[in-house]
Amino acid sequence: MPILAIILIIAAAIVLWLVAVYNSLIKSRNRVDEAWSDIDVQLKRRYDLIPNLVETVKAYAGHEKEVFQKVTEARSSAMQAKSLDEKGKAENMLSSTLKSLFAVAENYPDLKASTNFLQLQDELSDTENKIQASRRFYNGNVRDFNTKIQMFPTNMIATMLGFKSYEFFQIENEEEKQAPKVQF
Repeated sequence: MPILAIILIIAAAIVLWLVAVYNSLIKSRNRVDEAWSDIDVQLKRRYDLIPNLVETVKAYAGHEKEVFQKVTEARSSAMQAKSLDEKGKAENMLSSTLKSLFAVAENYPDLKASTNFLQLQDELSDTENKIQASRRFYNGNVRDFNTKIQMFPTNMIATMLGFKSYEFFQIENEEEKQAPKVQF
């Protein structure tokens, strides 16, 4: 009988360990999904601000149609992106086109002095900062989850249960990766 009791205790310990590992993987996966949801909320806020910003700039710079078209197309592309890779590329393109919109605004002193434009610019800047913070939070959770499913012995259980690693949400735009050049 004592051998049967020892076997049962070992079996129960293994089952409890498997349950703990599984629950830990689920918790980590849910954190990654929650972090992506935070990014999504900020991206939606950004998408909602862009039409107002474009309309404000149009009121002052109506003949800059090419810039407005590029911003509108980039926004539409970003909203329709499905995969994380597509989303990253579309967001980088949108950031680039927004920079060109602000460059156009520099040519119109009345626009730069507009309270509405300044408020929209501040809100967009705040949103961009929140997107960066959300991206860091997401990537941190992805790192933790991916590390967990790659480490022994958790990797065996993760593989058996079909857990897959997540991709990082990275900057693809080479211009954004490089430090700005300062000239005097």
